[in-house]
Amino acid sequence: MVPSAPQPATPAPARTRSTGVRRPVNAATGTALVAVFAAVLCALAVAGAVPVGVLAVPITLQTLGVMLCGAVLGPWRGAAAAAVYLLLGFAGLPVFAQGGSGLGVLAGASAGFLLSYPLAAAVTGALVRPAARAGRRWEVPGLVAGCLVGGIVVVYAGGVPGMVLNGGLDWGTALRACLPFLPGDLLKVLLTVVVAAPVLRAFPRLHAKA
Repeated sequence: MVPSAPQPATPAPARTRSTGVRRPVNAATGTALVAVFAAVLCALAVAGAVPVGVLAVPITLQTLGVMLCGAVLGPWRGAAAAAVYLLLGFAGLPVFAQGGSGLGVLAGASAGFLLSYPLAAAVTGALVRPAARAGRRWEVPGLVAGCLVGGIVVVYAGGVPGMVLNGGLDWGTALRACLPFLPGDLLKVLLTVVVAAPVLRAFPRLHAKA
């Protein structure tokens, strides 16, 4: 009896190993997210406004939307969403505070606040992005830092010159006029952290490297 030739060993299936690399969202999804967050900004702007101070600059939820744009979408898409929001308002849609619209708002005391929104979203996103990529340990500190610098410091840095130029205030008075906004803005930082932290955990690709 002739012994049968040994059969070649079947190679074991190769094991796929996760590299841990997070692919960024594609262009179509990114564009859709920009549109959605621009709509969120519109909704927050018309939700209600409370005029305060000598120039009656309104307290609104707009800066909450700006912080969310940067924190959730990252610097570039966040800035794009804020820019789309401004373009819609300048084009005539009543999406600014108290139903304002058109280029005429640039002559108002709140013009500097509005114009700061794309930069504020970009700075917020730029500060949040490294923390979001680093994992849960750094998400909340990154969100707080991003919102404080982008959503408050940058916005006030744009708003105060607007009140000086368009409102006729001196620099000291304009700075003091911002104080009534501060408690509400700090609350918006907290709300942004509460909303954005679980979103970033559920969708880590939002801040993945492009």
